[in-house]
Amino acid sequence: MTGEQLGKIKDEHVRMSLDLQQAFGLRREEAMKIQPMFADRGDHLFLKGSLTKGGRERVVPIRTEAQREVLNRARRLAGRGSLIPSNRNYVHQMRVYEGNTRRAGLHHMHGLRHAYAQNRYQELTGWTCPAVGGPLAKELTTEQRERDREARLTISRELGYERIAVVGAYLGS
Repeated sequence: MTGEQLGKIKDEHVRMSLDLQQAFGLRREEAMKIQPMFADRGDHLFLKGSLTKGGRERVVPIRTEAQREVLNRARRLAGRGSLIPSNRNYVHQMRVYEGNTRRAGLHHMHGLRHAYAQNRYQELTGWTCPAVGGPLAKELTTEQRERDREARLTISRELGYERIAVVGAYLGS
């Protein structure tokens, strides 16, 4: 997602949802329904089960100043509520989201989760993942394979999964 494309998003709530998706690897629905004031726990974002796929609560660490800045902006915009404006319901906001992203030429916004996972993998391991040209599992040393496994487990949990295998779709193998 380029700055030019993001600039074409006219609805500030949609723009903020996209920022949260990118910064924290949230799903679209999570990024719209999140109540930033409640979710912000200082050093992590807490996602209650009612927001998440499968109803599993999860924690996403706040690791960077950029994430903190996005979350602070989300808190200011949403106040005590969610990123669905009070004059809309979820279905209406979904239509607004889809219309705004389509007009901006943005498609497959799930790619923001992929980018989050791939950036997080590099942060945790020190090398890029196979999906973006990094070494394949068979090319790793024993020590690197262990670091790879731990990184995949961490990312799996941050994205709301319990199995390492699921993040293979995001990171490659």
